[in-house]
Amino acid sequence: MTSRERIIAAIAHIEPDKVPVDLGATPSSGISAIAYSNLMKYLGKELPTLVYDTVQQLAQPDDSILDLFGVDVIDVGRAFDTEPSDWYPIRLANGAEAFYPKGFRPTLLDDGSYVTYDDDGKRILSKMPVGATFFDQTYFPYKDGYPSDYGTLDAEMGRIMWSRDVHSPWNHASDADFWQQLRTKSLWLRQNTDKALMLVCGCNLFEWGTFLRRIDNFLMDLICDTDNVERLLDELLQRHLATLEKVCVAVGDIVDIIRFGDDLGMMSGPFMDVETYRTLFKPRHKQLCDYVKTHSKMHTFIHSCGSISLLMPDMIEAGIEIFNPVQTAAANMSPEYLKREFGAACTFWGGGIENVGTLNVGSREQIREQVFERMELFSKGGGFVFNPIHNILPDVPPENVVTLFEAVREFNDN
Repeated sequence: MTSRERIIAAIAHIEPDKVPVDLGATPSSGISAIAYSNLMKYLGKELPTLVYDTVQQLAQPDDSILDLFGVDVIDVGRAFDTEPSDWYPIRLANGAEAFYPKGFRPTLLDDGSYVTYDDDGKRILSKMPVGATFFDQTYFPYKDGYPSDYGTLDAEMGRIMWSRDVHSPWNHASDADFWQQLRTKSLWLRQNTDKALMLVCGCNLFEWGTFLRRIDNFLMDLICDTDNVERLLDELLQRHLATLEKVCVAVGDIVDIIRFGDDLGMMSGPFMDVETYRTLFKPRHKQLCDYVKTHSKMHTFIHSCGSISLLMPDMIEAGIEIFNPVQTAAANMSPEYLKREFGAACTFWGGGIENVGTLNVGSREQIREQVFERMELFSKGGGFVFNPIHNILPDVPPENVVTLFEAVREFNDN
């Protein structure tokens, strides 16, 4: 099978010739820039560390690394910012040289922290403290209450770091010819690689509520102020559907998978009860999924951290086909339970190894053993793409990263 055939077969619940693999196709299945720079040094490769996701400080893996590790899927965003002039040199928190996209220019403060400012230079929008390895949101426009109308919502969304400092290809969304660029570059990838194509497209609902209102306020609103929550969600849905219309026209016949995001879970359970999800979010998730399925050939993928098994039946009914990162250490999220209860109805994209507790501190044998266990369990009957649980973090030793992908290859070759 080609890589693309392998991914599509897995989503169709057909066991492919090998378990398909992801590294870096989404900003929740990638690798920290620090971990990547350490890995390049360990491998003896003089490859630049391109920090394509500046908020989370994630590296864009080089094509040669994807081939080395047998990766089967890529983000179409990597077809943007391909010239050296698109980047400028910086230093990571560990002192290693890396490169930021030229449009991202944080300010270094006297205390050694980095911040981003609004256009007027008066308002700090995000901050990376000294020694930290990602930016924190500091500006929440609706934290003191909902507006009477949403005439300025687009402007306020544009101040949120997840939008303002967004990764490729969306950092080019303001280009006059963006949608033609997206189609042209996606077609080029389709014709020049056999890997499946992923488009990260956000369409967050719950999370945008937390970005705008701040999470403590928005969680209370889900119980105490549902009228305002629904007003906001309808405004967001209107914007997301308008974006999906353009996406489907531009690349709906080219891209294989569209990735949504909405972190709905904590370690102990969902952020909300099932009825709240059914009332506020399920109908809107269904509208997003229905639009994609009606107007494109793309498969629907959602990133949602934490314990979400209580919500998964409704999310599957809403049209979600693929779940990531499959946080198996959370409550009611054991691999055995997930595969038994939902394995025939969805694809698990992740869950391949515990990033915390195994990949970062485990021995070579512990890493190998867990990889084999998870691949054996999740891959039966298809419906599985191997990926660690969320991004490979800065504290993961490079030898452990190599051990991880050696184990994947060993399993696939047996």
